Amino acid sequence: MPRRNSTETATLDIKGAKIGEPVPKAIIDTNTASVGIPRQPDYDPREELSALRRQIDALQQQVLEAARTAKEGAGKAVRQTEATVKLYPVSTVLFAAAVAGALALAGRRAFAPRQRYSSPLDELRDLYGALRERI
Repeated sequence: MPRRNSTETATLDIKGAKIGEPVPKAIIDTNTASVGIPRQPDYDPREELSALRRQIDALQQQVLEAARTAKEGAGKAVRQTEATVKLYPVSTVLFAAAVAGALALAGRRAFAPRQRYSSPLDELRDLYGALRERI
């Protein structure tokens, strides 16, 4: 006949385990000197799901507010740019040409073939060749 599982937790012997004594197969809490799994509170998934839904709603509101703020900022920048172009058309064209020229120059330098650097070995070979010619 198999042993019955008890729901109560047994206390540990404070003096220590004796040789040959069976080791319990459970959680041992050294703070309370008890063996076994402590009682867990009742699990209600509905409470956790409702808490997660509230967090998701709060995050959605934050994202919507951030999007509205970004949209307002972009609209303000567009209006300011249009006003600047209307007030200073020649300066705007010159500024755009300068930016395009800078980008073209930077792109040309980035894709230009690089010159080969002389390595220290090449310098030693040249020095050795010059010394041989002198001798």
